[in-house]
Amino acid sequence: MDSKIRLTIYSRLTIILFAVLFHSTAYSQDKPLLPTYDYSKKQTFTIGGIKIEGATSRDRNAIKSIAGLREGKEITIPGDDIPKALKALLDLRLFEDVQISQEKIEDDLIFLKLYLIERPTLSRYSIKGEKKNKHNELTDIIDATLTKGSIVTEDLKDLTITKLKELYIEKGFLNADITIDELKDENKDNAVRLVFNVDKGNRIKIGNIIILGNKIYSDKKLRKQLKDTKQKGTFLKKSKFVKEDYETDKKNLIAYYNKGGYRDAVIVKDSLYRSFNGDIYMELTIEEGNRYFFRNIKWKGNSKYTSEQLTAILGIKKGDVYDPELLEKRLSFSIDGRDVSSYYLDDGYLFFNVDPVEVAVVGDSIDMEMQIFEGAQATIANVGIFGNDRTHEHVIRRELRTKPGNKFSRSDIIRSNRSLTNLGYFNPEATDIQTPVNQQNGTVDVNYTVEERPSDQLELSAGYGGAQSGLIGTLGITFNNFSLANIKDKSTWSPLPQGDGQKLSLRAQSNSRFFRSFNASFTEPWLGGKRPTSFTVGSVLSEFNQETFGLGSLRIFRGFVGLGTQLKWPDDFFSLSGTLTLETINLNNYTRGQFFVDGLTVTNGNFKNFHLTGTISRSSVADPIFPRRGSRISLSIQVTPPYSIFRDDDFFVLSEDDKQDVQDRFIERNGPAAPYEAALEERRQENANKFEFLEYHKWHLKGEWYFNLFDKFVLATNIKFGFLGSYNDALGISPFERFEVGGDGLSNQNVGITGKDIISLRGYETSDLPENRIDGGGALYDKLTMELRYPISLNPNSSIYVHGFVQGGNIWSGFDDYNPFDMNRSAGFGLRVFLPMFGLLGFDYGWGFDKDLSLPGNDNYGQFNIILGFEPE
Repeated sequence: MDSKIRLTIYSRLTIILFAVLFHSTAYSQDKPLLPTYDYSKKQTFTIGGIKIEGATSRDRNAIKSIAGLREGKEITIPGDDIPKALKALLDLRLFEDVQISQEKIEDDLIFLKLYLIERPTLSRYSIKGEKKNKHNELTDIIDATLTKGSIVTEDLKDLTITKLKELYIEKGFLNADITIDELKDENKDNAVRLVFNVDKGNRIKIGNIIILGNKIYSDKKLRKQLKDTKQKGTFLKKSKFVKEDYETDKKNLIAYYNKGGYRDAVIVKDSLYRSFNGDIYMELTIEEGNRYFFRNIKWKGNSKYTSEQLTAILGIKKGDVYDPELLEKRLSFSIDGRDVSSYYLDDGYLFFNVDPVEVAVVGDSIDMEMQIFEGAQATIANVGIFGNDRTHEHVIRRELRTKPGNKFSRSDIIRSNRSLTNLGYFNPEATDIQTPVNQQNGTVDVNYTVEERPSDQLELSAGYGGAQSGLIGTLGITFNNFSLANIKDKSTWSPLPQGDGQKLSLRAQSNSRFFRSFNASFTEPWLGGKRPTSFTVGSVLSEFNQETFGLGSLRIFRGFVGLGTQLKWPDDFFSLSGTLTLETINLNNYTRGQFFVDGLTVTNGNFKNFHLTGTISRSSVADPIFPRRGSRISLSIQVTPPYSIFRDDDFFVLSEDDKQDVQDRFIERNGPAAPYEAALEERRQENANKFEFLEYHKWHLKGEWYFNLFDKFVLATNIKFGFLGSYNDALGISPFERFEVGGDGLSNQNVGITGKDIISLRGYETSDLPENRIDGGGALYDKLTMELRYPISLNPNSSIYVHGFVQGGNIWSGFDDYNPFDMNRSAGFGLRVFLPMFGLLGFDYGWGFDKDLSLPGNDNYGQFNIILGFEPE
């Protein structure tokens, strides 16, 4: 308590007691003299009444109760009843002044008067001296101690100032000064407004970190171990001094020495001093000591596994550098699962414990004894799920590997958590898993607490498709937690029924004149509800009509149905899926698509593309939005029936009557033509006959690997390879399903209906690669990508990261021309933003180092790409 307040309270208490003792009735200038009472004799009275003045906002009965005074109670005067009442009311810290006086006495009845002056309350506050964009974090601190309507005391003001200064000190503003002006609020009775005056001063930086006594490691290496204590000029790090971080970093420095075998390393002296410009200078003196090595490692208390098995799991042998950090990982927890604890904890030994003890130190060698307590195996009793206010419990429970009655397994909990994260319905940062143990009966409960987050996605965009296409609008919505079973239950609609983990996707594109595209799909991830077997059905209709410009029309209709399941072998990271697709492609004098066969464009015909796609993949990625580690590898094969095996080689050759029909139609459209033009038209028709039923086999190999290099920096590497082959060399490569490399790879606007796979290549347009321009795409491509990513925000409501990339890719007509070292190279940077409602948004800017600037429209090496809804191929 502030000394001034304490003195005031004690002074008032002394005056009151003195006044009561000597019958003083002068409490204020406007109060009348009260009756006197002879205090030379102790007398007992019954309280006949209590009158309270002031404190109009407080409950009268509560005041009497706290004071311990009530009508009918006997009190002794002089005695301790009145002093206790005064103290109880003052201890509330709600009143500036408390006075108790005798109003009158009638026989043995005494009538008391309580006079209270309330402390002022806070009506509002303001902040001066700090930028408005910094006010939010300040108001969070202020609101935690001084809420509007609360009593304002000096203690609370001092506490608020202390908390605000701590915030600035954490940011390196060691000289921050904060004062509070308390002003009467003229618009409200007994209320004050506070003005926080902030003078944060300049950020105090670390001018230099001087390290003395080090011989084994350089100054540069040791400064790196000071994770949050950096001197000025450190790349991508702010220089600031925070005492707590400094103490932690000194421990990190010693831990680095310990990791290298220097178990006796110690900081014998550290000094801090300020320079003339205010910077802090640090001086650390280190005594490194000798380097130690493991010698004999023995196991004690183990019965489940032999000592030889445990030594093999540990992976530390005689002569290895003594590294306590590595020892702890190999005993307790290693990300790769190579630790002793995992073998026990995954087999139900929840109470397992291992304690490494140094039993001998001989010269530079250390003997270790691993003292094990195995305990009994624990069984899972109950599995609880909490916090799911939208997702139905069975959707979560089916993803869990922890089942009642099973033996406890730590790896099952880890995999269950990963499965919940991959659903995309919950905030991974808020997921909490507790394992309360009942040692008496050897059981454990596993309780999962989740926090729902928005998972539906809305796509609303527009793009310019050129002078002929105009402005193309896109409207799409994906419900990732849809419920078909609840479609009649209006209480589950938000805006559609949800909670069963099904996926419903609807999308439409149009420019109202020449182009329109509609697609819809539905996925049930657990068909039958017993196994993770997904069922998908959908259709796509795309039409591109430019007959007004003499460019013809194209119409594609596609229907598909697919099944997928999780495998148990080689491990349960593998999955297998298959999709049957029925597709029709109608061309009517369509000249924009550039579908080529033997150098001639295919502009007319009705084509059937019936194919089956099989995909086997393995994914160990835990976070699909910003993966830090793990990999995804997939191989897919898309095949059609080999129709040509069942047909004659000359089935596509035109008869004389067919030739005459082709010529007549050609002359009708274009007028009299030269013989060679009619002959070309005949060949085009023969090509259309060739591929009336498309036949091909198509292969895709994709691999992604993620590595958390240091801090939050993640290296993402990516390799892609594709090949389109034919069953019959005489027939050749299909004019459809070819690969085009370049551009942003987005399947929107007119690109989505060209019947080709568009593979993005940052820094290049599709027209920059000759194979795209001359042959309408190639039969083989490869692409390599490396990205260095750094997250700006991992908030589930807005995940943002930036990246720099290098990339290379190319396209060929077949294996005869394939050269994996012939790459179109590029490098650049980009940004990705994931919003739960809108999906993925972002941009890339790439420089195509091998771009041909002599081509029309190529003014420079740079290329800007927009990312909408998904990451391009």
